[in-house]
Amino acid sequence: MDKTILITGATSGFGKAIAQLFAEHKWNLIITGRRKDRLAQLSEELKQKYHIEILPLVFDVQDRNAVFDTLEHIPDEWKKIDVLVNNAGLALGREPFDKANIDDWETMLNTNVKGLMYVTKAVLPFMIPQKKGHIINIGSIAGKEVYVNGNGYCASKHAVDALSKAMRIDLLPHKIKVTAIHPGAAETEFSMVRFKGNEVIAKSVYEGYTPLYAEDIANITFYCATLPVHVCINELIVTSTAQANSTTFFKE
Repeated sequence: MDKTILITGATSGFGKAIAQLFAEHKWNLIITGRRKDRLAQLSEELKQKYHIEILPLVFDVQDRNAVFDTLEHIPDEWKKIDVLVNNAGLALGREPFDKANIDDWETMLNTNVKGLMYVTKAVLPFMIPQKKGHIINIGSIAGKEVYVNGNGYCASKHAVDALSKAMRIDLLPHKIKVTAIHPGAAETEFSMVRFKGNEVIAKSVYEGYTPLYAEDIANITFYCATLPVHVCINELIVTSTAQANSTTFFKE
């Protein structure tokens, strides 16, 4: 097989855009997600369009047993994974700490932090013997700054930032690259999920300026993944031109 990339959370947003771009460049894909129908549809679409090999895997990264049971038993020909993109993640709620929903906290920490750790831990036994590989963690500007009512989400993305730095140190002897990409405001399903389907509030987040789009993060991911073997971008904070930091925007 040619180069292979594993992308978690590939059924929408950044993950889907990353899958589409790498497929266009003839990479073979392992794509994971919770929504079986969407995963199957994307798989067929990309296979027919780009004539590549795709292995769709349905599981929730929060489920430790499902992650390890699934990834440990993929066919041998799929174990030569060149790049892992830990993209699965979400934000839930935007309330002050004292009013935040504890179930939302649990879901964010289990997905954004534990899920990333589980998947990476399961994939490393394939990368380490190769003495090469690249782990790309999709973080957030919320992992570099804390803002009002961001409590649980900011905490989870600060953990992604710390884990990326720790991985980079610990995996250095194995010649495995680690990159963290921290996007600012990006128009995907993110706000619809965060505001639990409230379309009016979700749309208002992106009014008056041009935000990032999923394709922007896909292009950056592809660039990072295709640099020479001796070059590693450790981390990037990426915003639209209209955004200066987590809370400062210029809106027309």
